[in-house]
Amino acid sequence: MKPDLTIDPPNNTSSPSSSSFSAKNNPSGTPSSAKLKGYPQCLTITVLGASGDLARKKTYPALFSLWKAGHVPFNTKILGYARSKLELDEFKGKIRLFLKDSSNEKIEHFLSICDYVQGEYSSIEEGPPCFSGLNEVIEELEREVEVNWKENAFITPSTSAAENKKYKRVVGNRIFYLALPPVVYPSVCAEIKASAMSSTKGSWTRVVVEKPFGKDLESSEKLNQSLSALFSEEQLYRIDHYLGKELVQNLVVMRFANRFISPLWNRDNIANVQIIFKEPFGTEGRGGYFDDYGIIRDVIQNHLLQIMCLVAMEKPCSLSPDDIRDEKLKVLRCIAPVSTDNVVVGQYSTGPHGQPAYVDDPGVPENSMAPTFCTCVMYVKNERWDGVPFIIKAGKALNEAKCEIRVQFKDVPGDLFESRRVQGKQARNEFVVRLQPDPTIFMKMTVKEPGLDMNLAQSELELLYTTRYQRVAIPEAYERLILDCINGDQQHFVRRDELVAAWTIFTPLLKYIDAGGMKPYPYPYGSVGPYEANALRERVGHQTNVIGRDITWEKHGLNSQ
Repeated sequence: MKPDLTIDPPNNTSSPSSSSFSAKNNPSGTPSSAKLKGYPQCLTITVLGASGDLARKKTYPALFSLWKAGHVPFNTKILGYARSKLELDEFKGKIRLFLKDSSNEKIEHFLSICDYVQGEYSSIEEGPPCFSGLNEVIEELEREVEVNWKENAFITPSTSAAENKKYKRVVGNRIFYLALPPVVYPSVCAEIKASAMSSTKGSWTRVVVEKPFGKDLESSEKLNQSLSALFSEEQLYRIDHYLGKELVQNLVVMRFANRFISPLWNRDNIANVQIIFKEPFGTEGRGGYFDDYGIIRDVIQNHLLQIMCLVAMEKPCSLSPDDIRDEKLKVLRCIAPVSTDNVVVGQYSTGPHGQPAYVDDPGVPENSMAPTFCTCVMYVKNERWDGVPFIIKAGKALNEAKCEIRVQFKDVPGDLFESRRVQGKQARNEFVVRLQPDPTIFMKMTVKEPGLDMNLAQSELELLYTTRYQRVAIPEAYERLILDCINGDQQHFVRRDELVAAWTIFTPLLKYIDAGGMKPYPYPYGSVGPYEANALRERVGHQTNVIGRDITWEKHGLNSQ
């Protein structure tokens, strides 16, 4: 089978459409006559920090899944770059451990498009740019595509000299994925700009950077200013992998494609919104890194705040990336800086079964005040949400693994079943979107239990993804986001002005905590967190559903804690 090496000349060279630049576009691999005058194209994805855990465990498996599904364009090469002195076979062996497929042949085929280059990330004074060697390797890969293109009869003996001259260089598109610590982003990006940019006509270069994007507003803007001096906003892809999760991507569809949800999605009907992130394990050797950031910077300011924006935003005027990000930005600008009165922070202590405390983790100072748990309450001051508390909870070493959005509705007025209330409370409806584990959407409802008595119980209308879509492979978040980058779609990436607004909300609180103004409450490893967090939640209006029997909780082993 001959590879399809060309696409038609793009109308917008900075952002080619996925429909034209796709492996599925020409499955036969045979060039049509209409493409003979197209540009020969290729894509090089360079993973910087390729020997690290992020690249091996997330980036390469995501690229493998995209390649298997036919979403990686023909003539793609994946180039690993790191300081580690590894032979190519040794490097491939490390990657192979994380590639899952029943066919060893597919794995080997994928690895055949992977290469490795060892090198530094900063230039020696008065020496050549450190990425000049990397650029030479990429250019050599691009020349191989050109040679193959000509050998496959794209250029025939009858082709004129003028036509032949037009194909002296392939159109080489480039993606640089920085699986590196953010502290080196400015210097690495400067090296890319100096010597590794694609220079052929009609090509593009894109740079993917991982969180954290700074530690506060000042450091974030300093980082952004250094990157913006080198690349345009259209070239920068700030990745937040939670925006790539299937259920997060479904939020826009659920909210704006279902008639019954829209009239209920406001302060007249919703009592509160919880966004919950729970991990059943501690820092486990990452304490040295985590102690510099804490749970708010690590999870809340980015992942959970982005989810909150999708829950709260108004309907965008279109599905274009900027229209959606404009609406998210409006939400962020309607949120005041978090008040210390609406925050509880905690730090896990020794568990009942001897689990280590946070300060027992190597690299963590014994007097550390870094929070491993936080519950904070925010308000969106606009017409739709005024007065509705958004309760954000995140913690490590808790009682279960869970990430979910839980929208609790107000009490039913004129309650006919007031005499059957438990502890004088009405069981409330809840709309729940569980991101992990086992992606699920369900609505908690009060129903009558079968039998002669009028006994009330809570049950659910449920869509369990692993049951409903048993034969559908649900993509990992990194697969979706890397594909979006290939296709030039920035919808699920964070824009600079979003970062500014997000850090504006949290920077005063973070400075207060860093200065020792808020002492974390201790909570045992494996618990639900500090008691004070539940007290805060109840104070702002959340109501734990108390009813004779809760079928939902019995079935899923879940509660709203």
